[in-house]
Amino acid sequence: MTTTDLRQDPDPEPGLSRRSLLNRSASSLGIVLSGSIPGLFGAGAAQAHGGRPQLRPVGYGELVPDPAGILSLPADFSYTLVAQSGVTKLESGEPTPDDPDGTAAFLRRGGHGTVLVNNHEIGGGETYGVPQVPGFVYDDSAHGGTTNIEVDGRGNRIREYVSLAGTHNNCAGGRTPWETWITCEETEAILTKPHGYCFEVDPYDQDANRDPRPIKCLGRYAHESIVVDPHRHTLYLTEDAGSPNGLLYRWTPPRRALPLCKGALKALPDDAGTLEALQAFTRSGEFVPDLSVATEPGTTYRARWLEVPERDAMSGTPTRQQFAQITRSRKLEGMWWGDDGAYFVASFARTSDGSAAQHDGQVWFLDPDRDTIELKLWFAYTPDDQDTDPDGPDNITVSAYGGLILAEDGDGKNHLIGATERGETFFFARNEIAGDSEFTGPTFSRDRKILFANVQSPGHVFAIQGPFRKDRGR
Repeated sequence: MTTTDLRQDPDPEPGLSRRSLLNRSASSLGIVLSGSIPGLFGAGAAQAHGGRPQLRPVGYGELVPDPAGILSLPADFSYTLVAQSGVTKLESGEPTPDDPDGTAAFLRRGGHGTVLVNNHEIGGGETYGVPQVPGFVYDDSAHGGTTNIEVDGRGNRIREYVSLAGTHNNCAGGRTPWETWITCEETEAILTKPHGYCFEVDPYDQDANRDPRPIKCLGRYAHESIVVDPHRHTLYLTEDAGSPNGLLYRWTPPRRALPLCKGALKALPDDAGTLEALQAFTRSGEFVPDLSVATEPGTTYRARWLEVPERDAMSGTPTRQQFAQITRSRKLEGMWWGDDGAYFVASFARTSDGSAAQHDGQVWFLDPDRDTIELKLWFAYTPDDQDTDPDGPDNITVSAYGGLILAEDGDGKNHLIGATERGETFFFARNEIAGDSEFTGPTFSRDRKILFANVQSPGHVFAIQGPFRKDRGR
């Protein structure tokens, strides 16, 4: 394994071994049931033989420990440090802000390189906030926002600048079919202005980013992620909240607004379209109050959608408390559109937080044609977590190489985790920085040569390159 600028001579110490994290045979489930997209990084499975697992290689082999103590990767992969909080500089002269989180990659103008729109999940107290550049500030009492980072085709940094400031706790978000990023505030705070909104950020046009306006028609709550159905322009959104736990939302645009395009969402009236929350039912018609009860991949629920009574929640009643009977989930996190539907993550559930059952992570697939959600991956609850036992999947991306990449935010060492179509999981990267901070924002460049990902603290943005390949089967 080699790196740009940061690596020294390879360390001969052996790396981590990986294991299947699922509690059932990988041959009986998959990330992609249609078979249209092959597994993510490599072949191999943990197959059940006589009730005992027989391990075969999955992924790219052992992780090679990084002598710089930053990021361990498989052999023949390397990383470039694109941005570092407090160290690299913005065009305006200030340090790169803290806490990089949700990220999307866009083709740089001219067709060479990438523009990253990078969230900063800053809620106050961080050393390096997003500079409040005049004309790009929503609320001068808040210090989150986004920066745009331009890199060349090899992942080398060109420049970074503020594209949104004065927002609060910008966690994840989602890219749009019209090539913008929607950043989400994971909060319900009211500072000088109310927060808990979504904002649209343009990766190319700074004039479009001036005078930021919240997209109030999408509701005010602890937004986590968002996806856009590219065919219907319907939006799906996750809420990361507790007491009570959060909801999965759907926003349907008014017909007169179709097709949506750059800048259209923030120009809509505050009550435009219809914001609804998920009510899930078994195939036999039984109401499912809590998604944590699903433990078998393949479990499928029918979706019914109930309109949110007061989407701006300024009366004091949060949107998730406005229903007598609704389906909840603890830690609804990342979303990504792929396979003509939306993958979304529930990071973990504990009975102590009000969940009906316990797990260390779920990955669901929402099928808008069938109006169903199906459990694709389930991570068993392991109270004595170890570094080799991942938990807490958070951000997610669907790769052009097939399958999924999950950013871990759990106990012990955190990883980027690959998942193949057969439900096999493996470690692709390990955070070696002291403090074991979470991974965030995995996303591929348009040419598929670079996987960008962040470690939130102390605030690193990486460009990872190497022999990515499609799974050719066993």
